[in-house]
Amino acid sequence: MKTISPFLLMLCCITSAFAQIIEVEQFNTGGSFSQPVDLQNAGDDRLFVVEKAGVIKIMNADGSIVATPFLDIDSIVFGPTSTNDERGLLGLAFHPDYANNGFFYVNYINNAGNTQVSRFSVDAADPNIADPGSELPIIDYNQPFQNHNGGSLAFGPDGYLYIASGDGGSGGDPGDRAQNTTLLLGKLLRIDVDNTSGGNNYAIPGDNPFAGSSTDAEEIWAYGLRNPWKFSFDSQTDDLWIGDVGQGDVEEINKQPATAAGLNYGWRCYEGSQPFNTSGCPPMGTLTFPEAEYSSSSGSGNCSVTGGFVYRGSQWPALQGLYFAADVCSGKLFTVDSTGNIVDRGGFGGSWVSFGEDINDELFVVDISGNIFRIVDATIAGVNDSETNSFQLIPNPATDMVSFRLEFGIIQNIQIADITGAVVYSEENIDAQNHQISISALRSGIYLVSVETDSGTQRVQKLVVQ
Repeated sequence: MKTISPFLLMLCCITSAFAQIIEVEQFNTGGSFSQPVDLQNAGDDRLFVVEKAGVIKIMNADGSIVATPFLDIDSIVFGPTSTNDERGLLGLAFHPDYANNGFFYVNYINNAGNTQVSRFSVDAADPNIADPGSELPIIDYNQPFQNHNGGSLAFGPDGYLYIASGDGGSGGDPGDRAQNTTLLLGKLLRIDVDNTSGGNNYAIPGDNPFAGSSTDAEEIWAYGLRNPWKFSFDSQTDDLWIGDVGQGDVEEINKQPATAAGLNYGWRCYEGSQPFNTSGCPPMGTLTFPEAEYSSSSGSGNCSVTGGFVYRGSQWPALQGLYFAADVCSGKLFTVDSTGNIVDRGGFGGSWVSFGEDINDELFVVDISGNIFRIVDATIAGVNDSETNSFQLIPNPATDMVSFRLEFGIIQNIQIADITGAVVYSEENIDAQNHQISISALRSGIYLVSVETDSGTQRVQKLVVQ
């Protein structure tokens, strides 16, 4: 009979109570999407999926896809065929009073290669179809290059529309546009779409940092951004989170209170917290540096951050308050806690280009290859030998090497997480019944080992490293 020391028992309890193993489950059924880049809800159980070529489709609560598109504006959207082309239909936001006025807003690159933000209306007779002829242009601005278009849209807790604008493209911000407050590029914009002023189909909120200026762009809310591809508001605290894509070495995640106007995030002077081109830059003390960042330098496998959401759903209590982000190239998911600590949750194989929430604040992540996945907490509490007798770790406890032996099935993927839920080892496409790995780099302690079989079954065991 095994005996367990009080210290080991305490660690087991900590593991059961606090460790999270993040997993993704495919949600769409009966088909896939063509280069999806955004996911929104309109205050009901439908999910609206934005396809880059200029189409918005509806996905029902059971994952099925409505055959007729909600909106098709392919003819007026620059329609790239390559997933590497950053142009197209990029963002969607529903008016806070959508249930009554039927207004929604899209951000797209038009056939001239420039940014256009417009309002459309739902068909009065059919809630699953929009009127493509209802376009009301809101704001537009020129794009000097093909890349760094931003494109994300969101209504803030104040009811104003926020627009993410990239620095205009190329590399290194050659026009120093992000720091130039007379331009709309490299900024987060904030406008009032419920009022008009100055001959525009929008007005400037009176508390915008440059409101009333005769030189600076009054639409600016924040600046010094390179390519703020996705941003969101925390539905509980109203904090604003921005995932800003780095030049080549640092991916940054910014956080600010919703009322903090006029913050300068430092690009092109700094890439994340690292100096990039500080010639002619403002004092370092006037800049706002990232809440969290991770490396995208050569060899990291990372390349481009996709900003997400703070989880506020009810289905996975252990995930409450964690901000989720992802990387397009490595397929990794990251979480950031309330102290700014970033945790690598491991790679999940997707090219993650967006996150989205449903009406219940449950979280989804979008793969540009065509599928929508639901994020789940797959923690297994109280795993013991009797529950997993078809899966063995030998030896356990272990010091240098450990063998994985599966009685039935074939081992495909392995992940090892520490008691905080951080993935410390992962390996894919193993395709063997028995497999051995070195654990000499792991610190002494308790880990959760997750093995996925060829049939898709997940088996989990505790591993003690001495």
